[in-house]
Amino acid sequence: MKLKMLFLTLGFFFLANVASAYTIKYYNKDSKNYTMEVKSNGSTQKVEFRSSTSGSTSIQTSASEVEIKTSCGWVKVKDGAKITIKDGCITVE
Repeated sequence: MKLKMLFLTLGFFFLANVASAYTIKYYNKDSKNYTMEVKSNGSTQKVEFRSSTSGSTSIQTSASEVEIKTSCGWVKVKDGAKITIKDGCITVE
């Protein structure tokens, strides 16, 4: 019984982490792919934005806001935000 409860608890935490994906919709006006550093909850990861296209990218975090490092500095972005990339800089719509 204890083993079953342990597996259920671990399964719950796994599902909670999977469900905590952060989505950012973007439009990259530049003809260049960008790989930018994203900081959230004290950890960093890399995110790629493809050239001359619109799309969305997911970040695994439970934070309500992340910071993205661009050539113009750090930009704070909230979950579900729409951003535009122009000349390597991000503007939040």
